[in-house]
Amino acid sequence: MKTTLRTDITVRDICEGFVYNELEGKGLFGLSGTLTIQPEYQRNYIYADGKKDVAVIESVLKNYPLGLIYFNKLGDGRLEVLDGQQRITSLGRYVTGKFAIKDANGMPQYFGALATDLQERILNTKLLIYECEGEESEIKEWFKTINIVGVPLNAQEISNAVYSGPFVTLCKAEFSNSQNANVQKWSAYISGAVNRQDFMECALDWVSRGKIEDYMSSHRFDNNINEVKAYFNSVIDWVSAVFMGVENEMRGLEWGRLYETYHHRAYNPKEVWEKVKELYADSYVKNRKGIFEYVLGGCVDTKLLEIRLFDDATKKSVYYRQTKEAEEKKISNCPYCAMGNDNNRTKIWLLKDMDADHVTAWSKGGATDISNCQMLCKSHNRAKGNK
Repeated sequence: MKTTLRTDITVRDICEGFVYNELEGKGLFGLSGTLTIQPEYQRNYIYADGKKDVAVIESVLKNYPLGLIYFNKLGDGRLEVLDGQQRITSLGRYVTGKFAIKDANGMPQYFGALATDLQERILNTKLLIYECEGEESEIKEWFKTINIVGVPLNAQEISNAVYSGPFVTLCKAEFSNSQNANVQKWSAYISGAVNRQDFMECALDWVSRGKIEDYMSSHRFDNNINEVKAYFNSVIDWVSAVFMGVENEMRGLEWGRLYETYHHRAYNPKEVWEKVKELYADSYVKNRKGIFEYVLGGCVDTKLLEIRLFDDATKKSVYYRQTKEAEEKKISNCPYCAMGNDNNRTKIWLLKDMDADHVTAWSKGGATDISNCQMLCKSHNRAKGNK
């Protein structure tokens, strides 16, 4: 790969013909239209937070170095940003009045309101830019290498770069666009940020059954994303139909896997939601995220709920009560041993050799409180748990 250091390009040059589209996934342009700031393999702009974008402008005003920027030189002489998109976009957005910085008195200052000398300081700032020329594979490998610092690329952003093409462009327009009216609904079930490709990653994960890169590779040059959209909407529609409400813990669950496992079963949404509310009200349920799969699976796998264990005070109280009663009756303080015919029928176990157990199983409605607690020797408790 050939590289050439450019020191003659200023912020003024970069901002000439700057175009910023609020809809993520669309191209950003500058340098009189010859520079594509956001080629399709680039991540979305993520500096618009009032901190990182402001820091870029303040750095320029204080004559701090902005660091190296890399352009990819295409065969027709046009350029695209390989690294530095966030910094360049912040400069362009500020110069074109998209956000303000604060002066020494805390007052907001848009570019047009700055003193002329400060405006010129920004516009005349020269950038350190390497122009790179090489094969697509070389450029994309370099792209991954230079993006290991700053705000690192996540896995999906790297995949978007590696498998860039019409398929990625269409997916980003659908799933990485914060202006999409469906984002609010999707957010109830998907965690992460739209502009960091988390929703797109989720959609691809579901349709590919976890094999995202294989799927992207085989569909790279597709001119539609019909299969992705159809499957994604099927999962979302199924979840919202089975569960009549929304809880915070529903966000980020493996809905694709749950859909594959349970969507062929019939559910009564009213009964499902009543069970969810009942479990939410149970103070002994430690893992609320497990409630949804527990209910979908027929309320069988209690491990999903991580039921709170009996505390030490309860164990000691029940142990001493059982032991006292057992000694008076000259039987074992383990109820199961007491019913046997071997030498353990009259054995008094130490507390350390016993476990707390639900008399009425939790899965059958038994509560985790002292009235439903019994102490069993470890052997019988394990045998009971394996049934």
